[in-house]
Order: sequence, then C-alpha cells, then structure tokens
Amino acid sequence: MAEQAEQVETEEKKLENLVQFLSFTLGDEEYGVDILRVQEIRSWEPVSRIPNVPSYEKGVVNLRGAIVPIIDLRERFGLGHLEYSPLTVVVVLQMQTAEGKTRVMGVVVDSVSDVVDVDKKTIQDAPNFGTKVSTEFINGLASVDGRMVMLLDVEKLLKLDGLDDDDEN
Repeated sequence: MAEQAEQVETEEKKLENLVQFLSFTLGDEEYGVDILRVQEIRSWEPVSRIPNVPSYEKGVVNLRGAIVPIIDLRERFGLGHLEYSPLTVVVVLQMQTAEGKTRVMGVVVDSVSDVVDVDKKTIQDAPNFGTKVSTEFINGLASVDGRMVMLLDVEKLLKLDGLDDDDEN
C-alpha cells in the first residue's frame, strides 16, 4: 500500500512539473506557445489591411466583435514569405496586461503540429546564437520526442513594435 501511495505521489509531482505547449511549424523549425495563452486556432482568412505598418503586420480581423491584429510570424522572424495555403492557420493568443486588460493577437503559422507536454525541469535557456530567430522572443528550448521545440514568450510577442502603446495614453 505504501508503495502504491509513493507511486501516486511521484506521478503527481511529475504532473505538477508538466507544462503544455501548442507546437507549430515555421519552415523547418518547430515552435511552441503555452497552451493557456491560446484562445483558438483558425484557418487563414483575408484581413483588413492597415496602411503604414510593417509588412509582417497583415492587418486586422473582426473576431466576434473584437478587432484583432494579425501578424505573420514567419515574416516577423525573417524567415521569408510563404504563400498561404489551406494548411495555413492563425493561432489566436491572449494575455493579461498589468492593467488587467486582455490583449489578443493572431499569429500566422505554417501549420499546427500538436499539444506537447514538457517537464519544466528539462527546459533549457535559449542560446545567444545558432538560431534564425532573434532570441528575445524565445523563453527556452525543449526536446520533445527527439525534436527541438523553441518555446516562445507570448508576452513579448504580444508587445511587438508599439502594439501596446495605446494602453499608455
């Protein structure tokens, strides 16, 4: 009996350390975002363009009454443009700001892979070199079934280039 209780306790401790990430691809690279930050996954749809914004800011969509900016992560990370296909998806991310507001943004990715479980203890710090993406958006790296997954910092992604300036006025 004590052995079973110990096994259950060990399993519970393992589960406490697990974090779930939605993994997706950009080119040959695999990335992940905290599943708790994912509001929904949508197929690509045309957006309303906004003038005078960087090319990776594709525009905005009306998502059940909320205007949501859409950015192309591939272009934002300097990985080049890829024609959108039926597999192209928009991952709608959300976060709470310090003021208690909810910020929502859609990111265009090549395809969504799956939900992966990562033990917090196995997440490694992002290197300062060796990746095509500026490491400022990377929280860490995790090895999942022999694949390297770059874990993105949703807060930093959602604060891209002045998207949060309107909160300060």
